[in-house]
Amino acid sequence: MEKTIRKIQSFVRRSGRLTEGQKSGLNELWSDFGVDLPEGKIDLTSLFAKQQPAVLEIGFGNGDSLLEMAINTPNKNFLGIEVYEAGVGRLINEANKHQLTNLKIIKDDAVEVLKHHIEDDSFETFQLFFPDPWHKKKHHKRRIVQTDFLNLISSKLQNNGTIHMATDWENYAQHMMETLKNHPHFKNTMGAHNYSLRPKHRPITKFERRGERLGHDVWDLIFIKE
Repeated sequence: MEKTIRKIQSFVRRSGRLTEGQKSGLNELWSDFGVDLPEGKIDLTSLFAKQQPAVLEIGFGNGDSLLEMAINTPNKNFLGIEVYEAGVGRLINEANKHQLTNLKIIKDDAVEVLKHHIEDDSFETFQLFFPDPWHKKKHHKRRIVQTDFLNLISSKLQNNGTIHMATDWENYAQHMMETLKNHPHFKNTMGAHNYSLRPKHRPITKFERRGERLGHDVWDLIFIKE
């Protein structure tokens, strides 16, 4: 009898009651901002109104940061991937209020989307802000930032593309730094072992402000694909 190998997931699907706005985003506005996954690869050139550099962010939570970046950077296209229904619905509803044409959303497992539905060399920038730190040592294997994940991201980034991560867990920041440093395709923009200052284009979220009030530090890591 064959042994079934269970895939280790880096996220937990949260559920709960949705607000009317979130329901509207998921249902009435989905055709404007949501992406239904095809059998094969997504055609990014026809997905957005304009052909311009593309930014991918996974695990955007409630979407505040991604929304602000899309508003402030109309000369780039933003694709966000999240499994949290309330966050997806909220972001779509807010994007509609601002009539954004440079933001699209996928509600699915980001790793599976990247593996099966995204062409190589598709993105100028990859963003991962405040992923679940899985802070207990026995759960570290669930952290999304692992060598296999970076291999996947590397294949989807264009040459000289940027990978930008941020976390407020020092242990996870150290893990990110070591994993990126040891990857053959990524180079630290700040030099060996150095973290980056938060760039102006990354908004400070409510989550981050709350952490600052509690005395939490934040570590940004910005690497370039070579």
